Amino acid sequence: MSRITQHSEFLKLKKVYLKSSIDAFVSEEVVASQWNELNYLSKPDLNGALKEYSEFKSIFENNGVEMQFFPSNDHVKMDSIYCRDASIATDFGVIICNMGKEGRVNEPKAQLEEYQKQNIAVLGAIKSPGTLEGGDVAWLDDKTLAVGHTYRTNDEGIQQLKNLLEPNGVQVIVADLPHYKGQEDVFHLMSILSPVDKDLAVVFSPLMPIRFRNELLERGFNLIEVPEDEFDSMGCNVLAIAPRNCVMVDGNPKTKKALEAAGCKVTTYSGKEISVKGGGGPTCLTRPLIRIE
Repeated sequence: MSRITQHSEFLKLKKVYLKSSIDAFVSEEVVASQWNELNYLSKPDLNGALKEYSEFKSIFENNGVEMQFFPSNDHVKMDSIYCRDASIATDFGVIICNMGKEGRVNEPKAQLEEYQKQNIAVLGAIKSPGTLEGGDVAWLDDKTLAVGHTYRTNDEGIQQLKNLLEPNGVQVIVADLPHYKGQEDVFHLMSILSPVDKDLAVVFSPLMPIRFRNELLERGFNLIEVPEDEFDSMGCNVLAIAPRNCVMVDGNPKTKKALEAAGCKVTTYSGKEISVKGGGGPTCLTRPLIRIE
């Protein structure tokens, strides 16, 4: 009998929420007015983004993944395409986040409205002064959630997360991440960690806390090391749609080769407009909702 869970980053993906590029980017005028204030590397090309997103979406279609879409919303901005960040899926209900980036503060409410419309259970919400973003959390196993302490996820947000999950038997492990490029940079836990099987993870060790890296090794993870010249091109941001069945941004041949050497199937997509410019790879572009074993 299949086990259904939200507590995994690598089991077979059954259902996922997405936010389409047209509903996030809306128009050339919206892109032109928002990209700079949201700290994109450069202005995305809307037509290019639409083509890339069609390619990205086809990966889920080809793998039989059920897709649901967060609708367009006038109260959110371009960054809403990175829909992982505004909520966390758990077996006990969705946790609604509280964004650490000012330009994204309305995204959790917009997602909550969709979840309520679809009668999806909600476990709770992170309240101010707590902040927490979904890109800072990753399931290590079905009873262990790692959370990054970053400029987007603060101590109060982490404590509220613990208060919601620990009574339900989930251990929350904190990884204190470095300053790196500062408060304006997109730097989440999942910028340096992508579990792709129960014993395999893609990592960028130069920015990984020693204690947390040792924790992964003690838990039996083998680590695929992303080279420095593939970090900015999102080589470490890898989405598993099944154990060792991976999706990543095109342009990271060394990491792709290392994954394949570890027995992984790797599908790439062109992500210049929808991923690299905004700092959000395939994990960021998805809110996995149901996985099965």
